Amino acid sequence: MGSAAILVLKLGALGDIVLATGPFAAIRAHHPGAHITLLTTKPYAEWLRQAPYFDDVWIDPRPGALDILGWLALRRQLRAGGFGRVYDLQTSGRSSRYFQLMRPNPPEWSGIAPGCSHPDADPNRNHLHTVVRQKGQLRAAGILDVPPPNLDWCATDLARFDLPPRFALLVPGGSAHRPEKRWPALAYAALARRLSERGITPLLIGTGAEARVLAEIEANAPGARSLLGQTDFASIAALARRAEVAVGNDTGPMHLIATAGCRSLTLFSDASDPALTAPVGRDVTVLREARLEDLSVDRVAETLFD
Repeated sequence: MGSAAILVLKLGALGDIVLATGPFAAIRAHHPGAHITLLTTKPYAEWLRQAPYFDDVWIDPRPGALDILGWLALRRQLRAGGFGRVYDLQTSGRSSRYFQLMRPNPPEWSGIAPGCSHPDADPNRNHLHTVVRQKGQLRAAGILDVPPPNLDWCATDLARFDLPPRFALLVPGGSAHRPEKRWPALAYAALARRLSERGITPLLIGTGAEARVLAEIEANAPGARSLLGQTDFASIAALARRAEVAVGNDTGPMHLIATAGCRSLTLFSDASDPALTAPVGRDVTVLREARLEDLSVDRVAETLFD
């Protein structure tokens, strides 16, 4: 398998992709002479082209259930790749269907697709942290050495931000359809004021969808500074290496920040389980409250400053 064509499937989301960087490195080391292609989705393709793990990055068109022509085109593309082995790190219903597209003579396949050659057959897999689960999957495919997630390759120039000497990152956003995973904006504002009192500038990270949340924090914490829409994946990782600390909800950027090496405090509600999805990094702390509106600013500040 050393010189064969290899396909890696990892479609998203951001946190899952960050946690998969260890498996990416393991696959690259296990197949040093192979041409390795990643199939991912559009938001991550350009960023992952910078990674040292892949020779090519394809964008998954994600055809809809009734898009027959789209499925046929994807089938032709997958079959034309001449892949000797596929590592399905997405292990979803969709990615398993891609195995079926490559029948009747599919390549060796690591994943959970029925009939694949190297199945992850651990009955407990859905109760394991992503990092542990993927180590088990790769072990079943003959890869025994899987390093932890790593973003050393992910960097960019931060001069455009004109950064203060001391700053913290606050990540108050998250999926719009999962408000129960967000600590209230006014709580973030109160925490931002405490950071400012210590001479630490709070920098607010978010996209356009989180404009209202960031504006509310800024309005109630004059020392905070919004970087709304100004950060991409590489700049978030680079900011994390310079920041004193980061606090955020259970959302993708906190995985980037933690894995980049920043001391990180991630806030969980009962809507997600840190035992399965907590960020991984040098110094990661998790606070969990059944309802995040019940998590006090005092408790977060004590955890942060003690």
